[in-house]
Amino acid sequence: MPRSNRIKATPGSRRMTELLLAENVPQVGQQGEIVKVRAGFARNFLVPQGLATVATEENKAAVEQHRKKQEEQRKAQIKAWKDLADTISKYSVTIEANANKDGHLFGSILAADISEQLKAASYGVEPEHIRLEGPLKETGMYTVKVQFDEKVDAEVKVWVVPKAGSPA
Repeated sequence: MPRSNRIKATPGSRRMTELLLAENVPQVGQQGEIVKVRAGFARNFLVPQGLATVATEENKAAVEQHRKKQEEQRKAQIKAWKDLADTISKYSVTIEANANKDGHLFGSILAADISEQLKAASYGVEPEHIRLEGPLKETGMYTVKVQFDEKVDAEVKVWVVPKAGSPA
């Protein structure tokens, strides 16, 4: 092992060593964090398993650069979601479904159905973004929440109408 990557205890810290986590480790820390652990734990478990590496200045700088790049990507993603949220809040979805004369559907409308209609209209909304309180089982107009992130959400109007051949 090269001398610079050798695990050594920090002076005055009761055999603690500073490591950079390569993976999430329960009760130790998250990926990219610099943590202090006992030298034996680092030497015998974390480093051999590839869960951590020695926290050199080069590694710290690389992690900081990576973190900045991820933050920029996150900001760009949130901006794109905000633009999409503004756009779809002005859009309404119409879904045709088989229904009886009282307006009760023979099936139900789920988040995947709404997502499919939004994708057909060139809006990239995944089913996991759609927040339904339950499946839609009757014809009518519904306001459905679309949540892209804890900070970015929108509402879209969903019209459920009987199909032309339905007995309605």
